[in-house]
Amino acid sequence: MTSPSQRLAPDGGSSGLGPLAGVTVIALEQAVSAPMCTRSLADFGARVIKVEHPDGGDFARYYDDVVLGQAAHFVWVNRGKESVTLDLKSPAGVDLLHRLLSRADVLVSNLAPGAAARLGLAPADLAARHPDLIAVEIDGFGAGGPLSHKRAYDLLVQAESGVCAVTGTADAPAKPGPPVADVTTGLYAALSILAALCGRGRGAAHGNTISVSLFDTMAEMMGYHLTYARHTGIDQRPLGMSSPAVAPYGAYPTADGRTVVLGTTNDREWRRLATDILERPDLAADERLRTNPGRVRHRGEIDDAIAAWCLRHDLARIQKIADDAGIGNSRYHRPTEVLDHPQLTERDRWRSIETPAGPIPSLLPPAILAGFEPPMGPVPGLGAHTDAVLTELGCTATEIEALRDAGVIGSRR
Repeated sequence: MTSPSQRLAPDGGSSGLGPLAGVTVIALEQAVSAPMCTRSLADFGARVIKVEHPDGGDFARYYDDVVLGQAAHFVWVNRGKESVTLDLKSPAGVDLLHRLLSRADVLVSNLAPGAAARLGLAPADLAARHPDLIAVEIDGFGAGGPLSHKRAYDLLVQAESGVCAVTGTADAPAKPGPPVADVTTGLYAALSILAALCGRGRGAAHGNTISVSLFDTMAEMMGYHLTYARHTGIDQRPLGMSSPAVAPYGAYPTADGRTVVLGTTNDREWRRLATDILERPDLAADERLRTNPGRVRHRGEIDDAIAAWCLRHDLARIQKIADDAGIGNSRYHRPTEVLDHPQLTERDRWRSIETPAGPIPSLLPPAILAGFEPPMGPVPGLGAHTDAVLTELGCTATEIEALRDAGVIGSRR
């Protein structure tokens, strides 16, 4: 176990009060999945050192330039981190990486297939050289299968795992808008790290090597659909803004040109919707519609009745009636409408964070811990912390300049 004197010091910009204060994470990451994992750890107070190539760094920095000249994906999942540039194709760069790892608690990577092994970061290598390091590798398809060698991006994995087939409509399958494969895999990786840290604190004897694949995560997300298909032999038809599992449950146009979403989750709610809202006791008494399986089979008839009723009322009136009847409902919103959503603004969910181009709004992480304010640290410029971190490792100013001259850490930033 590395002694406290050998560890990297907590970042001076963090509160030092988070549940992960004192935990240092080294990130070899690109795009969204691993950055989401490490940003989640940073939100709980961990120190995250993002190691990037001097020539451009994380390619997600350049997906677009809409955020004060910066990429929306990058600023979303990279707050609260430090950026260190190292050329890991050079022996000096690899040596510096291992010096970082010797003082860290966790390594998170999502490199291309085979890249970690080429850098000497395969599980066996890490176990031999850094036995106390929790090493987490996020990959596309998991080891040992016919697709293990393939690159995997969010859309590719969603298509391969069946997610696109249950999204959209039967004649227009779709990728869910958010990068759900990347995000959920990153969160599963963060959960695994927390489990490993918790186990270590309790003295549990578990291995320090963790692997999480996008494909396995999406297969888990498909749990209901796969279970249904296995036991029926049926591929359920995607229903757009509805669910093949529940009826009524969907989106309906209103008299004022808006869209309301109404849903029921049990038979009692259905009877209230039919009698108290639609004023159709005949539907509530219809034996065909008494249980959810029957309502699913006769979804079209129910949807027609609800749609006709909604077209006679404005959105606000529909929501008032539904709330009074205890029926779940919501409004269909576009992203521009969510920016000023009162549920966010009145609960003070936005914060200002620093970026190299200036401050921007950023949402607080979803989990609210009593007595803890997430650090919401800056989005780092490429290599902005290189000199400071190398100084922590014991490098002198002369040595740092020599590394810069040799191209190991890139130009001065």
